[in-house]
Amino acid sequence: MEEKLQRPHKNPGGTLQSMAWYALVAACIKLLLIPSYHSTDFEVHRNWLALTHSLPLSQWYSDETSPWTLDYPPFFAYFERFLSIFANLIDPTIVNLRQGLNYNSNTVIYFQRMTVIVSDLCLFFALYRLTAKLDSGKRNLIWVLVASSPGLFIVDHVHFQYNGFLLGILLLSLSFLEEGRDLMGGFVFAVLLCFKHLFAVAAPVYFVFLLSRFCRGGFLKGFGRVLVMGAVVALVFAAAFGPFVYYGQIQQVIHRMFPFGRGLCHAYWAPNFWVFYIILDKGLAFLLRNLGFNIQAPAASFTGGLVGDSSPFAILPSITPLTTFIMVVLAISPALIKACRNPRPEMITRWVAYAYTCGFIFGWHVHEKASLHFVIPLAIVAMQSLEDAKHYFLLSIVSSYSLFPLLFEAQEYPIKVLLLLLHSIVMWLAFSAHSTKNGVINATAPANKGRDFVIGWIGKIYLLGLLVVEIWGQFLHPYLLGSRFPFVPLMLISVYCAFGIMYSWVWQLKRIIRSS
Repeated sequence: MEEKLQRPHKNPGGTLQSMAWYALVAACIKLLLIPSYHSTDFEVHRNWLALTHSLPLSQWYSDETSPWTLDYPPFFAYFERFLSIFANLIDPTIVNLRQGLNYNSNTVIYFQRMTVIVSDLCLFFALYRLTAKLDSGKRNLIWVLVASSPGLFIVDHVHFQYNGFLLGILLLSLSFLEEGRDLMGGFVFAVLLCFKHLFAVAAPVYFVFLLSRFCRGGFLKGFGRVLVMGAVVALVFAAAFGPFVYYGQIQQVIHRMFPFGRGLCHAYWAPNFWVFYIILDKGLAFLLRNLGFNIQAPAASFTGGLVGDSSPFAILPSITPLTTFIMVVLAISPALIKACRNPRPEMITRWVAYAYTCGFIFGWHVHEKASLHFVIPLAIVAMQSLEDAKHYFLLSIVSSYSLFPLLFEAQEYPIKVLLLLLHSIVMWLAFSAHSTKNGVINATAPANKGRDFVIGWIGKIYLLGLLVVEIWGQFLHPYLLGSRFPFVPLMLISVYCAFGIMYSWVWQLKRIIRSS
């Protein structure tokens, strides 16, 4: 019989005040990271503050003053416009579109860092709602997993983005669906899509789930509910896109949001299925050239570090956006079938996390940062069984390590290593303290507590391999090869982490297929 975690029950002991302590501790760590490195995304968002503040709405998606043009949906543009009000009060130069690129005074650094920290309150509030009916042990464990997530620290609070805020909206939507408040869940998800369209990967799951659950009943009742849900979603999109339709800018908005010319892969390969496809193509080309065949190398290099179109292959067929779309939909289909046959609210978070995993594995121009879309929801799923907890332990470490190349400066190296080590230790101690042969406990543990949270020998060898990859890339490669083959360390990280992420996808698929 499968080992299970203790079934959830209502417990009002966990309060909003206790969640505030987790948010406060996380905020203190984030404050310490303020002086650290920030990527070009920092200037991207500063420019968005400036253009939304300085230009009329009709010019937001056509302005090219900076190469970092606005390419998020309108609600995020409105969010930047809201933040620009305060930026203008603190330092008017922040929102001066003519300031030029790379304005990085202390005022703009502190202001933008603080906006991410404050907006993370959305994530913590969503976690509070999503875990309100769990017992205090599980609730606190989930809070610890998310609050200590090195991925969020690395991407949002060093590299610089607003993933915590956006994931908070996603979890808020899931909290409504788990409560049976389907209309509110659909409404919040529609809002999320108007903040960041990349979350649309889970839209098929939402559509099937809501159609099978909210819109069930007789023909008239079901049709009426379809109209109600459709009207709610339409109102959200009208509020977001309506002004741009009015100004005749909607085609420009869509063009900015879907720049398919960027190519199949990002400059740093996200650890997904396409890593193996690229390696196979290169291996076949190398083999055939050595056998005397005239094989021309493709014009674009996958290891050149460019963000441009990197789709051509030497041997294998080139991949189109339509191909990746079909593969993602096919991969998600088992979850869609389950959601259609038995739309259980307690399964929606698992299905949505799986959908984002499929998008990461087979999607077009996937960024490594997109792993957060499924890792954070899976922290909630980790409470459903001991096997889920073990899976999350491995996945969280692998996905966090895959983000290491984002912080490439020497001064940030101890930070990312320390964040991952602390998170791994916290996970191990927390899961061990709560695991027993019969599941997870909340208060008094038996004498053998922790002995059942055991990672198999394959998992241990794989985690040891992460250490080997890091030692090679960080120390041995520069010492032995110097500046030769500079792409090899990044390629090793992508390929090795891709094995772990692909395993996670297969594991999640098996769990969904076997679920009732």
